[in-house]
Amino acid sequence: MTPTEYEYLRKFLKDNSGLDLSADKQYLIESRLLPLARKAGISGIAELVQKLQGGSRQLITDVVEAMTTNETFFFRDKVPFDHFRDHIMPEIIKARASKRSVRIWCAAGSTGQEPYSLAMCLKEMSAALTGWRIEIIATDLSQEVLEKAKAGVYSQFEVQRGLPIQMLVKYFKQTGETWQVNPELRAMIQHRQLNLLHDFSQLGTFDVIFCRNVLIYFDQDTKINIFNRLARQIEPDGFLVLGAAETVVGLTDTFRPIAERRGLYKPNDPRAAAAKPVLAGAAPRLAVMAGR
Repeated sequence: MTPTEYEYLRKFLKDNSGLDLSADKQYLIESRLLPLARKAGISGIAELVQKLQGGSRQLITDVVEAMTTNETFFFRDKVPFDHFRDHIMPEIIKARASKRSVRIWCAAGSTGQEPYSLAMCLKEMSAALTGWRIEIIATDLSQEVLEKAKAGVYSQFEVQRGLPIQMLVKYFKQTGETWQVNPELRAMIQHRQLNLLHDFSQLGTFDVIFCRNVLIYFDQDTKINIFNRLARQIEPDGFLVLGAAETVVGLTDTFRPIAERRGLYKPNDPRAAAAKPVLAGAAPRLAVMAGR
């Protein structure tokens, strides 16, 4: 792969998926795209770049999906699901007592383990949610992983990663060497293809947004843009959940961290931010921030 081809692919991936590769990731592109090229009958990276430049829509989709990391497992990192069970949902249940509905968005839901983990949490608290309308939207850039998520079929290895045995027995049915999520749990989730770089306002507003382990692949400006748009899709008293290596601190004031609850954030009231007094000598800096 020539330096020119690599720079083209770096820009292509950033524009189409938000993936921001450093200058030394040629090996990563070759390891993921050469098998794709062979499968498509393409001689190598040079011809692949030519076809991408020619605007092959299917190849564009295939390349983006091949480069997207879809690593996930049930109850991944555990802490966010503890927050969801012990802090988020008790507050939501109290705040929505008259409305009796909750909307949850799993952005970058991958092959489904995260939204199904949340669905199991909700089922475990069904006594407190009797008569409630529960809506879980799971989105991902990759249509391929969405199809797997919809089917809800997982290997023995996949269900052994993070899934408690009692939940496996309770919410899955074994068929041969695979396990399938039961129909009642699958019916709780709507799977939709969505690119976080594009407009997502059509999804409506949510009480809880899980957006974990995806923004780490984006550059700072893209992160800021996504955070600011997420803020418009979340209820004023809602919750944003990020991955352990992600934060809003230093990027945006649209969210604030919740003390002693790693990865958990609340939206800031824009009226409170607007009411803050302007300190002497601070006007130029504030003007720069507002122009972002």
